[in-house]
Amino acid sequence: MFQRNITTEIIKSIVINGEIIEEYPLDIPYPSALILGFCKEEPFHMVVAQCKDHTIVITVYQPDEAKWINYRQRKE
Repeated sequence: MFQRNITTEIIKSIVINGEIIEEYPLDIPYPSALILGFCKEEPFHMVVAQCKDHTIVITVYQPDEAKWINYRQRKE
């Protein structure tokens, strides 16, 4: 996240206003999900893993328009 200049403000915005667009219940060691959020009208994807008592942010990035439909659905 730091290498991509993604700030704490962006992370907070994604957590508060984001929506889960993909779920990965079989991921190991913890189930994870892909969240779509916007900050200042810019789209961001955040991958999080759900542990027993906390959530881990795995990565945050800006989705590539060439690979996503409305940033919610992967293009084939």
